[in-house]
Amino acid sequence: MQKQSDLPPWEAIVIGGGAAGLSAALMLGRARRRVLVIDAGSPRNRFAAHMHGVLGNEGTPPGELTARGRDEVSSYGGQFLDAAVDRVETHPGGVRVLADGAAHTARALIVATGITDDLPDIPGLAERWGKSVLHCPYCHGWEFKDRRLGVLATSPAALHQAQLIRQWSDRVTLFAAAIDPIERETAERLRSRGVDVVDAEVIAVVGEGDAVTAVRTADGKEVPVEAIFTASSPRPHDGFLQGLDLARNDLPFGMGSFLAVDQAGKTSNDRIWAVGNVVNPMANVPMSIGSGSFTGGAVNGALVEEEFDRAQEALGR
Repeated sequence: MQKQSDLPPWEAIVIGGGAAGLSAALMLGRARRRVLVIDAGSPRNRFAAHMHGVLGNEGTPPGELTARGRDEVSSYGGQFLDAAVDRVETHPGGVRVLADGAAHTARALIVATGITDDLPDIPGLAERWGKSVLHCPYCHGWEFKDRRLGVLATSPAALHQAQLIRQWSDRVTLFAAAIDPIERETAERLRSRGVDVVDAEVIAVVGEGDAVTAVRTADGKEVPVEAIFTASSPRPHDGFLQGLDLARNDLPFGMGSFLAVDQAGKTSNDRIWAVGNVVNPMANVPMSIGSGSFTGGAVNGALVEEEFDRAQEALGR
């Protein structure tokens, strides 16, 4: 049986200090595990002023939630390193994480690094992301209810998004140039509830400061809107795992390739788990908190099993 001094200094390392990562770290800390959280400080929702639909935290700034989460993790002995991870290596007894010029070893790793939302290259769009250019009506729809809303298509999934946005306003315009062509029956279905369809290419988003006022199209027209909903191309922050040959899944609607995990968040490597947007770009804050908590418990359970295996093996010698 390994002596305590022979074991890695950390029982678990969590890469990513957003909702999912902190939730996992909190569970592990409460399970009396030695936990290190390595965080680069760039959460997906940093562009938004407030969170919505988060029970008990309605309207809370995202940074306030993570600051409280850090304090809670620290209260159970969790430690933090503010750094970006360069590379992860595995060995039979665990993982080695290279960050900030040093190597950090642990028996288990949880990846919770989130994604970047890559947006269409349209002037005026990216700089208003999280303010009046949005992706989730459940997160931001109420704040723009009954206003002129645009849906900028990036894939056929925008047809569903346009129908969904109609729940928050009866003044919705779908900018559909990315879907060529829209079937007549589909266009008629949208128009049956007053959703306008514009086929011309969008060339600019017009506005003042953070506010959108119109969408300019290639035919020279400006269509008045007060907010735009659009689907990004999500890019997972998992490049530091290159070389580990972890299994991946191709998500629908061209969302890209993401780490494949089981229900507990375990990847194809028994030492590595992943949770939150880095595996599910559709996960909002409550979903990320819940899945992080579940995965944190699963990692503790795996470590417990390993400890009993070692103890039994030692008795049998």
